[in-house]
Amino acid sequence: MTIRAERVSWQAGGQPIVDGVELEVRPGSTVGLLGPNGSGKSSLLRLLAGVRSTSSGVVRLGEQDVARLSRRSVARRLAVVDQEVTADTEPSVRDVIGLGRLPHRPSWSPMSAEDRDVVERSATTTRTQHLLDRRYSTLSGGERQRVQIARALAQEPTELLLDEPTNHLDVRHQLELLELVASADTTTVMALHDLNLAAAHCDVVVVLHEGRVRATGPPADVIEPSLIAEVYDVEATVTIEAGTTHVRYVRPL
Repeated sequence: MTIRAERVSWQAGGQPIVDGVELEVRPGSTVGLLGPNGSGKSSLLRLLAGVRSTSSGVVRLGEQDVARLSRRSVARRLAVVDQEVTADTEPSVRDVIGLGRLPHRPSWSPMSAEDRDVVERSATTTRTQHLLDRRYSTLSGGERQRVQIARALAQEPTELLLDEPTNHLDVRHQLELLELVASADTTTVMALHDLNLAAAHCDVVVVLHEGRVRATGPPADVIEPSLIAEVYDVEATVTIEAGTTHVRYVRPL
């Protein structure tokens, strides 16, 4: 396993937000975290990344407890793309992507030729090479998301965690971004709202409900009307066409 959560819990204000989660992510897989707002998706991602400490339980990266690893050690292996990233300064896109090289460079050292090559390759992979000299603040939402994925890929991670990467994107940019993520040579865990996008792009889905894992498995086995009704309070029909699960929402319950 590349990432494993062992009975992981986290509380805020005395309330359980993530409650006894067990999760195993197989190498090379794409895992979708599903659930309504407040179900614990973003909190679980932060626990998996080691940026938030568990109240109980252990998160392992490989065989190591992520809490015992330095942030630099984690960042050399695992990259995170948050929902929204803002900048207090006016960096160029090249500078933003270059941040992904920080875990691989000695402190305060300039970019090496190898670092610059990795930045160029990451930009080419994400189709952002034409944006490299633009100011990050001038980009559209879809362009910013691709740049953040380029920054994450510049870390040369084996694991990639994304929190709602399709938020605020139109349909075309949602599909382009998820196809880009699926083509990356990483093990990927991403929180998603859209069940149809998850079914089309994830090998495994994990459905969270009130901080607990309600169901996990291939989308065709997990995404079904009774579970949607229980977790989302929505009546829906589910069909499988050309091997892909399709959800049609009927009405709120």
